Amino acid sequence: MSLISVAQRHPVVFPLACAAAALLIVISEVSYQQSANRLQELSAMAQAHTDIRELHIALLGAEAGQRSYLLTGRKEYLQPYERGLASIDEALRSLDHHDNGDAQINALVTQMRALCDATRTELATAIRLHDAGQTDAAVAWVATEASRRRMDGVGALSAKLLARQATKADTARADLTDTLQRSRIGVGLLSVVGLLAMYLFLRQNLLLRRHQLELKRVVQADHDRLELEVAERTTRLTHLAQHLLTAREDERQRLARDLHDELGALLTSAKLDAARLRSRLAAELPDALDRLSDLVGKLNSGIALGRRIIEDLRPSTLSHLGLVSTLEIQAREFAERSGVVVHCALDTVSLTPAAELAVYRVVQEAITNITKYAAANEVWIGLSQQDGTVQLSVRDDGVGFDAEAQSKSAYGLLGMRFRVQAEGGTLSVVSAPGAGTAIGVRLPAADIATG
Repeated sequence: MSLISVAQRHPVVFPLACAAAALLIVISEVSYQQSANRLQELSAMAQAHTDIRELHIALLGAEAGQRSYLLTGRKEYLQPYERGLASIDEALRSLDHHDNGDAQINALVTQMRALCDATRTELATAIRLHDAGQTDAAVAWVATEASRRRMDGVGALSAKLLARQATKADTARADLTDTLQRSRIGVGLLSVVGLLAMYLFLRQNLLLRRHQLELKRVVQADHDRLELEVAERTTRLTHLAQHLLTAREDERQRLARDLHDELGALLTSAKLDAARLRSRLAAELPDALDRLSDLVGKLNSGIALGRRIIEDLRPSTLSHLGLVSTLEIQAREFAERSGVVVHCALDTVSLTPAAELAVYRVVQEAITNITKYAAANEVWIGLSQQDGTVQLSVRDDGVGFDAEAQSKSAYGLLGMRFRVQAEGGTLSVVSAPGAGTAIGVRLPAADIATG
């Protein structure tokens, strides 16, 4: 499922989820930047706090080294003094980088730099006086009230700088706390929005699922109803087809009986009358004998045609000679009529009279189709019984056809299928262009069909 389809199916939930995700990203990024800036400021303030203390300690160390040198005159005490001066310069340079645009801190650093410069000048002057041999003057220089005030001023400025840095640190920590609190609130609200979006999503899915189930139930109900209607109509059509087939066979039987009883009697009577006339006119009218002979021939042809029509309508051999003999006669007449070689492999089987008639009609329809369409040279007809099932096969080596194609003229095959199904059997047709056609029929034997 694509994002477009999801957005179309959930027009409220999807934009809400996207907005919540975007806001969460914005809040997270803004909170991160603000927190990083505040932490950087706190780190700078901590460094400035360290620099202020180191500056004060460096001034005290330089002063202690200078006074130790003045009192003892030993050069090794100048090392702490020199280290203190170097530390003072380094601390002042570091403080210049941590003013952060704060005018008050900048002013305090300027004052601190001035006091440090004055103190370094005072310390250096006392050492020069000592080195010049003016020890008393050097001690007096150091012991002045101005020197004490400068050192006290350095301490006071250090305290002010530390206080200012502490105030800024408190402000930065408060801003950091506010930022984290806002981020916390924002994440919480977005979590609520996300839960709401999930609830709406699940609710819509539930409603959609219910709608789909209801639609599926309605469709299934309609499908079941249509299947029932189709089954009922199929049953009715099957019964109608069986009724039509039965009515057709009954009509054929009645017509065959009428032709046999009435037309056959009339033609036979006419033939007998012509025979009697022939015997009487043989001496009186010899010229009429040819016409009477021609009339008798036509009557014989009419009687033969009537018999053939009667046999086609209702084969009398089926009830008198049985199915195997009837099929053999049918195959022999077809071979004589068409010139096609017919191979028969017919076994005695057990079928009901209706099933035997169905087999006969299938073979009859198959032979008709072979005559019309197959252009076959050979035909194989087989009949056998095995495991309670009677199997009929009619196969030819003709042109064949596409058995999968729906032909509008395949009513003969459809009629054969209905006949076989009406007797509880199945019919199959296997054919391909240029490969001939094979028709197979499977019917239950008489003991199973009646059981």
